[in-house]
Amino acid sequence: MAIKEMLARVPSILILGVVYVAYVLIGGVIFWKLEGELGQKDISRLLADKRQLLRTYACLNQEGLEAVAQVIQDASKVGLSLKGKYTTDGFWKFTSSALFSATVVTTIGYGNMSPSTTEGQIFCVFFALFGIPLNMVVLNRVGKYMLVIERKISDFFQGKTKCRRCTQFFVHLVSYLSGAVLFFIVPMIVFKEHESWTYAQAIYFCFITLSTIGFGDYVADSNPDKVYPEWYNVLMASWIFFGLAWLALIINHSIDILERLNTHFKQWWGGHSQTKECDNAECDNPETQVEDEDEIKKPSTSE
Repeated sequence: MAIKEMLARVPSILILGVVYVAYVLIGGVIFWKLEGELGQKDISRLLADKRQLLRTYACLNQEGLEAVAQVIQDASKVGLSLKGKYTTDGFWKFTSSALFSATVVTTIGYGNMSPSTTEGQIFCVFFALFGIPLNMVVLNRVGKYMLVIERKISDFFQGKTKCRRCTQFFVHLVSYLSGAVLFFIVPMIVFKEHESWTYAQAIYFCFITLSTIGFGDYVADSNPDKVYPEWYNVLMASWIFFGLAWLALIINHSIDILERLNTHFKQWWGGHSQTKECDNAECDNPETQVEDEDEIKKPSTSE
């Protein structure tokens, strides 16, 4: 009982901080175990390939190898293929530039292409300064309309079935599954066909993109040895925009669930309900003011 009372006095922000740090450290350990040994093997293999290359081409010394490597690195930065005798337009075509603008305002930032001129870098700063807030406002509005549509469908079926919780559960389930198919499964198939990736690599790219992590290890429409159709960039930009709005809606639902779990956790350790503490006074703690989903004011569709 004494332990419960002690934990009840601990601020929830401290508990969440401990959980957050522990979660990050556990993730670091798992990545270290999964990737560390393979990384060492890759280094050993690359060093062996380097020695074999120098032995095969005796006229190529260390300085020459570094010069060749620099040419290959510079060519990859501008989207130029060195495998054939033909030239390409590079990364900075209009369609690719428009897609780059989308990755800037959405903060994905793959890193495979970036402005190299001073004017381009300065413009990128101001473009992102105003574009990122604009993107957040637009995505928030689109996410609200998605939520309105979902709730209208839920209200319609509630009137037919008279079963509130069952209807909500199935509407949410269908909404999540439809979004998963539309923004993950279908793009995964498209990227596999056009990028020659595996299914695992394609679904990995989809999540890394829509979550705006954007590592840049896999980037669609960036292989200079492939010829992409004109609609590919348009489809990809549309997928990013609506996929971000849908995933933001899912993340908001997840945050709401975590806040509810945090509230129930505090109530359980405290040994009494939070509602009893607010019988005679308005509860001002924002961490306990978690409203029921149906009580949240519906956004106006006339906005």
